[in-house]
Amino acid sequence: MTPIENKHIVLTGANSGIGLEVLKLLLERKGNIIFAVDLHIDAISSFDPSRVIPYMCDVSKPQNIDKLFEDAVSAMGSIDIFYANAGFAYYEELNYTDWARIENIFETNTISPIYSYQKFVEYLDGREGMFAITGSAMGFMGMPGFTLYSASKFAITGFQESIRLEKPDNIHLITLFPVSTDTGFFKTASDVEFKKPYPVQSPDIVAKKMVKGMEKQKKKVMPCTMFRFALVLFRILPFVRTMYWNHEKKKFEDYKSKRDR
Repeated sequence: MTPIENKHIVLTGANSGIGLEVLKLLLERKGNIIFAVDLHIDAISSFDPSRVIPYMCDVSKPQNIDKLFEDAVSAMGSIDIFYANAGFAYYEELNYTDWARIENIFETNTISPIYSYQKFVEYLDGREGMFAITGSAMGFMGMPGFTLYSASKFAITGFQESIRLEKPDNIHLITLFPVSTDTGFFKTASDVEFKKPYPVQSPDIVAKKMVKGMEKQKKKVMPCTMFRFALVLFRILPFVRTMYWNHEKKKFEDYKSKRDR
């Protein structure tokens, strides 16, 4: 295991949830400087400014990512690790026609990490570096209410699997596949209260496993043992997956009843 120390790190989605917990863990390692990116920077602005550089940015736009790279290099001198963690979800019934809404979630969850990877490869120019992405368990298994979110994360699953076969040797690629996390991430997914898909993990546990995975140079991190087991079980016994889906569909029906009151 190689400790992540004395590294210059860009971390998007750093102001809350998994991103904020990852930031805290990286600060426990000596010498790391973190270019902490988010739409809101209230939480990350409270850290030591000599080690955390708050940067307000909408990463869904290519020109913003271009400038992010320029400003990160200007502020830190170099980038050793880029962690594309920013993302959001809708919890809804996909019973409408809205091109912009589809585009909005894919720009942040899918296109932005892919473009950031391309920029990072270009920036490194053969030097060694690490690129990390936050995917989702819903990038392996669709869920009712999360159709667009799941689609955007399935795309990330496909991207990381394919690019791994053609990426240059100087870049280590690692992808996190968390289950539902107990964060504000899901609170912003809908105006109507709903029950998160089972199981649910705390962001600090997820972050610890991700940082440990980065230090062990893993390719994938699935922080929930139950989910890893379930993927195998569902392939062997498909009816168990159907039972699980029916359980989640019941939650979705409850959500729709609340919404329509």
